[in-house]
Amino acid sequence: MPLINESHPEEFILLGFADQPWLQLPIFVILLITYPMAIMGNLTIILVSRFYSRLHSPMYFFLTNLSLLDMCYTTSIVPQMLFNLGSSKKTISYMGCAVQLYFFHIMGGTECLLLALMSFDRYVAICRPLHYTLIMNQHICILLVSMVWLSGVTYAVSEATVTLQWPLCGQNKLDHLVCEIPVLIKTSCGERGSNELTLSVVCIFMLAVPLCLILASYASIGHAVSKIKSSEGRKKAFGTCSSHLIVVFLFYGPAISMYLQPPSSISRDQPKFMALFYGVVTPTLNPFIYTLRNKDVKGSLSNLVRSIFSFK
Repeated sequence: MPLINESHPEEFILLGFADQPWLQLPIFVILLITYPMAIMGNLTIILVSRFYSRLHSPMYFFLTNLSLLDMCYTTSIVPQMLFNLGSSKKTISYMGCAVQLYFFHIMGGTECLLLALMSFDRYVAICRPLHYTLIMNQHICILLVSMVWLSGVTYAVSEATVTLQWPLCGQNKLDHLVCEIPVLIKTSCGERGSNELTLSVVCIFMLAVPLCLILASYASIGHAVSKIKSSEGRKKAFGTCSSHLIVVFLFYGPAISMYLQPPSSISRDQPKFMALFYGVVTPTLNPFIYTLRNKDVKGSLSNLVRSIFSFK
């Protein structure tokens, strides 16, 4: 293991699945297929929401931000994964690792809060329909989204900066596919207890608190929907919320299993599969979940396709 005089190496070796080489080609092929799908799917949601006036509502404004987050989220890690899986050289510079660390956690932290904001929007729409346009007006929506992005940036910059300051004593091998906070903490050579405790406390606020707000919102929504006498009305309300709930469970499940336990107790391969799931699988599935279960999006998408072919 090469050492340098300072506590941090000049580059990291991302071991990935080096001890399981038979996995590298299938994962490379899967990433090569899903990454363009994630970009195109989320870009389509953004374009459709932007160009069709019937989608100019708070719900689709938040959905556009989610799609933008997912595009940036998956782009922050997948190109590096593809390079390492398809090459014998599995290195990333220290500066490249730091940049990836910041961007990956900015997008992840922001998405945690944005999903909670989207559940609040559904709560107001279903439980306070007469006050919806007053509460969720354009200025309020922009202010709420700005606060979400600012909070995500603040969390990532503070937590990643603290993590990068911990001594690695020249160790440059990370048993992972990307640069991620729990893996770097696990690799540090100093006393890890305080940093693990700090990470757990911060993640309680970034993961557990928003999830509790989401569950509370949907508990109120469920109570309000149960009072709707019309079966068509109940079906419409559940249809509006089901897509968001699926996305919440796909994102929060792996994230909680990764971040709400001490890094020292995380199994060897868990970070790799979790990173693939919430960094690749979820951003790829989100556009399809919202498109396939939403009549407005499907209708606008059909109009967009017809317009393209008519123009040709």
